[in-house]
Amino acid sequence: MDFAALHRQDTPLLIANVWDAASARAAEQAGYAALGTSSAAIAAMLGYADGEGLSFAELKQLVVRLRAASALPLSVDMEAGYGEEPAQVVANLAELAGLGVVGVNLEDSVVRQSRRSLVAAEAFAARLAAIRTGLADAGVPLFLNVRTDPFLLGQDGALQDTVARGRLYAAHGADGLFVPCVTAPADIAAIVAAVPLPLNVMCMPALPPFEELARLGVKRISMGNFVHARLQQHLQRMLQDIRDGQSFQPVFADADH
Repeated sequence: MDFAALHRQDTPLLIANVWDAASARAAEQAGYAALGTSSAAIAAMLGYADGEGLSFAELKQLVVRLRAASALPLSVDMEAGYGEEPAQVVANLAELAGLGVVGVNLEDSVVRQSRRSLVAAEAFAARLAAIRTGLADAGVPLFLNVRTDPFLLGQDGALQDTVARGRLYAAHGADGLFVPCVTAPADIAAIVAAVPLPLNVMCMPALPPFEELARLGVKRISMGNFVHARLQQHLQRMLQDIRDGQSFQPVFADADH
């Protein structure tokens, strides 16, 4: 089954968001059908701030390692695309496709001076259309999963803005719509009903169980950076326990679980 077809199943695609070769191998061994990178987890792993703090050259190096570690389909979080002009984004995406990447995330918000803000919908749609056209002209097939951030930014009227943006992006080349931080079943159902794209939601404390998400029409479920963040908490606690207890017992206490 190709990557696009994974978004047309009755059961949503649960994608494992990974940040290194070890996490990619663990996801494959756990039976996941596809991998997606988490830009926030990768940035944290390498000591960068999220929001394209990581260079594209470094991201490509990581993609090479992920592809070597796992044969699963790989989608890459490209944030804003690593390029001011659509032509540069197209060139970047073509490089990733050449490495075996099957999809990317592109987002309609940007981080400037540590503040995230939405790009005007019409401007982003025009940029998206130019990227899609450039990829088609270059013969590069990629699943474009477009992230829209009204819910993430906690905006008033987030549902209405998300629907409007989703419909606009669907008409300008998007293959999927990613709406991080949407959790209310009524909001999820409204987006599914109004936007003709597979809906991708993300791990959040209030996100409904997967079975309910399937009934609501969700087609893709992401982890974001939450798994990586929780593992870092466990690591911090273990290191602290070793130092405080002057013993390696914390390393082995839960080894069988």
